[in-house]
Amino acid sequence: MAIAENKCLEYSDASDESLIARICIGDREALAALFERYARLTRTVASRILGDLTEAEDLVQDLFLFIQRKCEIFDSSKSTARSWIVQMAYHRALDRRRYLKARQFYTVASVEENSVQAVGTPTTESDYSAEIVFGRNGLEKILSSLSLDQRETLRLHFFEGYTFAEISEKLGQPLGNVRHYYYRALQKLRQQMFANDPQRVDRCVK
Repeated sequence: MAIAENKCLEYSDASDESLIARICIGDREALAALFERYARLTRTVASRILGDLTEAEDLVQDLFLFIQRKCEIFDSSKSTARSWIVQMAYHRALDRRRYLKARQFYTVASVEENSVQAVGTPTTESDYSAEIVFGRNGLEKILSSLSLDQRETLRLHFFEGYTFAEISEKLGQPLGNVRHYYYRALQKLRQQMFANDPQRVDRCVK
């Protein structure tokens, strides 16, 4: 029993990068530990983009099978393991959404609703859908127009998967300030999305 407890403690204390290195040599317990650490976050990313919990669950399972098969492509000199995992979930979910949309999985009404929600008040603290509306180039252009604090808050939230509380701690800023940066930045996103419909911008801001 003590050996098993020590093993669990070893995995719980291991860095993400260390777990990935162990996965690359066939350590299934390391994969299980990484899954436990990131399943909830990646499921949130997938569900916000796909708008369907079953599809999100399937995507998370596929994601970690992919990590098991292709863990050697992770390069710690280019990103953290956390960022790599979130980005893979993000882009794989976008690819899956395009696939489902092409096969008319979504109704016209639900697509519009999801697009509006992507730049409206989020129902959770993990709204990763802005790139669906603007595309990567468009989103990067908008981000460049934000203040440093706004841009860093969105970067950490959208692309690194941090919650507001975690961003507050990471930036050394009060939680209220982080929320302010986030919603001010979202207002700019809404203005870009509905640039040709000022009345709709006003309705969304309210």
